[in-house]
Amino acid sequence: MNAPLAQDWTIGNQQLLLAEFARLKQRLQAAPVLPASTASTASTVSPIDPAVAIIEAHKALGSESAIDWLTDAFGLTTFERDLLLLCAGAEMDGELASLCALAHGEPHRPWVSFSLALNKLDSPHWSALTPQRPLRRWRLLEVDDSAGLAAGRLRIDERVLHFLSGINELDIRLAHLLRPALTLPLQAASHAATTQAVTAALEAANNDSGQAIPIIVLEGDDLAAKEDIAARSADALGLQCLVLVAEDIPAGAEERAALLTLWQREATLLGAALLVLVAEPGTIAGEAARAFVDRVGGVCLLACPAAPALTAKALRFGVNKPEGADRRQLWINALGPQASLRAGPELDRAASHFNLGSRAVQNIAQALQPALSLPAVEKSPGAIATSSPLTMQPLLTPLWEGCRQESRGGLDNLAQRIEARADWHALVLPEAQLAVLRQIAAHLRQRFTVQESWGFAAQGSRGHGLATLFAGESGTGKTLAAEVLAHTLQLDLYRIDLSAVVSKYIGETEKNLRKVFDAAEDCGAILLFDEADALFGKRTEVKDSHDRHANIEVSYLLQRMEAYRGLAVLTTNLKASLDSAFMRRLRFVVQFPFPDQPQRRALWQRVFPPATPTCDLDIEKLSRLSMTGGSIRNIALNAAFLAADAGEPVGMGHLLQAAHAEASKRERPLADAETRGWA
Repeated sequence: MNAPLAQDWTIGNQQLLLAEFARLKQRLQAAPVLPASTASTASTVSPIDPAVAIIEAHKALGSESAIDWLTDAFGLTTFERDLLLLCAGAEMDGELASLCALAHGEPHRPWVSFSLALNKLDSPHWSALTPQRPLRRWRLLEVDDSAGLAAGRLRIDERVLHFLSGINELDIRLAHLLRPALTLPLQAASHAATTQAVTAALEAANNDSGQAIPIIVLEGDDLAAKEDIAARSADALGLQCLVLVAEDIPAGAEERAALLTLWQREATLLGAALLVLVAEPGTIAGEAARAFVDRVGGVCLLACPAAPALTAKALRFGVNKPEGADRRQLWINALGPQASLRAGPELDRAASHFNLGSRAVQNIAQALQPALSLPAVEKSPGAIATSSPLTMQPLLTPLWEGCRQESRGGLDNLAQRIEARADWHALVLPEAQLAVLRQIAAHLRQRFTVQESWGFAAQGSRGHGLATLFAGESGTGKTLAAEVLAHTLQLDLYRIDLSAVVSKYIGETEKNLRKVFDAAEDCGAILLFDEADALFGKRTEVKDSHDRHANIEVSYLLQRMEAYRGLAVLTTNLKASLDSAFMRRLRFVVQFPFPDQPQRRALWQRVFPPATPTCDLDIEKLSRLSMTGGSIRNIALNAAFLAADAGEPVGMGHLLQAAHAEASKRERPLADAETRGWA
């Protein structure tokens, strides 16, 4: 009955339905005779014996009719079956409706009432219309009890009426809430194993009539894979899988109960499993979904980041985005053998860095087919030989860029993306600091080799992160260094607005941080927490609940930073204010010193673009100005505007004017020795 209906079956089912209506007409023919003016509207019963017609229709069908299937599925008695058929006939057959009016003795009542059914149908019983019996329990019939239960009109539900006629389509009241579950063209090996386990668990429960079917809880971060697993598992059981979003489940108990009944009936009629998607278990929508799933019965799957507490029996399965060799093989399957060979080491690097699921991998692979079909561009041995660890950066391949574009969407809504254009030559730092920055770059560049190929990833999640502290006065190059790392490694750089993350409401800060880190895991972005001491300061002595909660926020952040597989760059002007527990979890600490005169000289030499017109600039005199690199860039930029407005090249006079403006901004007048001889 749940399979697509053949034309022959549909015709046979309709013939049976007409024969059943003829039988019911015969039963109603004993009704009291009305005056001639009304009796003339009713026809006589067909001369064909209805019992014979029913037997012939069953033979022509060759399988179970809709009414017989419905009777078995919902456990209807003979009386309930006939009552349902009588209500269907009153809607579909005008002659039968007229006979109902004759049976009532009232021409204005061409419908079925319970009293009529009790008088005219076989094996009647009053319990047929109790709320616990199938007709009302499953809303097969609706009762207009304004005239009393016995005299009120009985109307067959529209969805059930269509079903009896051979049309089995989703209830229109559910059509805007449910959609078919989507399968993925490719399935990771770990997800295929989960699919088999879920299918086996459901099959075992279905085969054991005394065992309730457990709720299948799919936990983890790969939403598309959860839907794919649900669809494949349902298909293996001969069911279709429909998806319901938690936000569409009513919060009110009465409305939720009505939706529950409609779905339970629909699951029986269609042969369907339900997948409920929950984004956040602790919300109002999450609680409504939990209450709904607890009572739904049948084959039900729940997809959520973390499983809520359920009273019904449940089986939990982790469904996270594939990792390591599993994700690499997914890429190979998506690209194909030839394109995978062309991608070469870049495939390993992308597979290791970007935490992408099957759908994203497939989308990128399809978009890359034209690019990967082009002849490969080989780098000359001479170019490789002349490269240095300081200047070397990976080629921005279509594969890498495709991964960046596909994975950054979630983080774009939570943080500010910085276009990183600065390279190593823009940094003016002592060699010790540059050496640490090169180490950080090497850690990110060789992540796949060390974590996956050499097996460090198997030792646990701790130690995967690259939490780094950049400490130093404002303008000493902390943000610039983060830009250099992002540009060198072709990674996205995001500045985290702490004012938007920290909340006075309990639990909100952790939730905001979780969203940031979860989104960042997908794209492997560099996270830049500016002025981090505002959030990561020393944990206070617990004096009240606010202090306790503030410490919880710090502890949660420390845990996420330690487990984060990308680079989290924290900047501070006040290194001493940071919590010592926080400091222990940092992989690298880079102190950005105030630039000395040789470093300031290098900064001045590099600050003006080649296209900027200059005149008689004395770099030696400029280097005596005690300013950070950020202030030097501000002075150079302001001087350029002054010169452009005057129609002149940038000269020492413009720089002197801009320097005084910068100093006044900081409320620190310039010493005569710093600017002597500038103009």
